[in-house]
Amino acid sequence: MTLLPSPELPALWHREDVLLTQTCGYPYMKSLRDKVSLLATPCFDFDGCEGSDYSSVIIARAGGQVHALADARGLIAAANDPHSNSGMNVLRHAVSLLATKGRFFGEVKWSGSHAASLRMVRDGEADIAAIDCVTYGYLKEESPESLHGTDVLQYTAQTPGLPLVVARSVPEPLQRRLRDALLSPGAKLRGHMEALHIREFQHIDDAKYERILRLEAVALAVGYPALL
Repeated sequence: MTLLPSPELPALWHREDVLLTQTCGYPYMKSLRDKVSLLATPCFDFDGCEGSDYSSVIIARAGGQVHALADARGLIAAANDPHSNSGMNVLRHAVSLLATKGRFFGEVKWSGSHAASLRMVRDGEADIAAIDCVTYGYLKEESPESLHGTDVLQYTAQTPGLPLVVARSVPEPLQRRLRDALLSPGAKLRGHMEALHIREFQHIDDAKYERILRLEAVALAVGYPALL
């Protein structure tokens, strides 16, 4: 077994020798569900989380001109990745009913990470961003100064969180052992979970992850297919 501390994504998720990794629910539903198996989804105790669901915190620059979503029309949004549920999909859903002729923002800047999106808003390079509430919770605890200069506008719709997955090639008995270890953790794993603010793991199926695509469907139905 090899531990990859900085894997190439999304290429890693498509490998047939992946024993354990974590992915985002949006790419899972769009391209991975025939290639990987769901093991379990973490349940965090941060604001914006409920059971295995999570949401994103939509932030704006403190003292700026954005006090509600409608105020961001024609301004700059920062988002971590075009394939992110928490940075793109839920933000697209949130502003979709405000869009005109398939456009709402003046520009979208792809930052590469939630922390970078937050910095861009704080430093004036962007006006608004959606930050997944788990990342936001970690930053609030470990680096509270990084949130200074930003305000919370609202939380987005909730969807199932980022699942732990294995390649479909992993034998079923081993998949069950891994899942059982997460669903019934021993003392050592529980210690790590507590440090990470994970209450428990739940095994949820594709039917619940379909809610991610329903948010996309809302945006598509009103003619807002891309975050623009």
